[in-house]
Amino acid sequence: MSRISDIIEAFINELIEEAEGTIEFGRNDLASQFNCAPSQINYVLTTRFTSDRGYCIESRRGGGGYIKISKVDVDKNDYLKSILSKEFGDNLNKESAFRFTEVMYKEDLIDERIMNIIKSAVDDNTLSLISRPLRDRVRSEIFKAMLVSALI
Repeated sequence: MSRISDIIEAFINELIEEAEGTIEFGRNDLASQFNCAPSQINYVLTTRFTSDRGYCIESRRGGGGYIKISKVDVDKNDYLKSILSKEFGDNLNKESAFRFTEVMYKEDLIDERIMNIIKSAVDDNTLSLISRPLRDRVRSEIFKAMLVSALI
């Protein structure tokens, strides 16, 4: 299942790049093109084109319905403020930390070396001596400190 999801994601990303940031399409049309169920398109949209990955999705249901995906331009300062204030507070799990880090890398806010350093610092293996409830709080503080250092 993930293979078709990867193909659909790559296709949508290519369309977004060609359109310079925003595309519109019919979910059923795209499902027909890939010979899959419309729910597969929904899965790709809800798991791979999320706000924490830098996308905004609008949809309209019905006969003339459409899905509109926009790639949000990321500004370092706005992104940093958003992450520090509302995207996560005192708790951050590994998956979210990795997603944020990958978005920053994709948007050229950090280089690959910094991305790998941040991922290593907030990985569950690194924080394994800390009990589960406290681990996400510690990870959040480490991540925030590393972002401030990397982006400012």
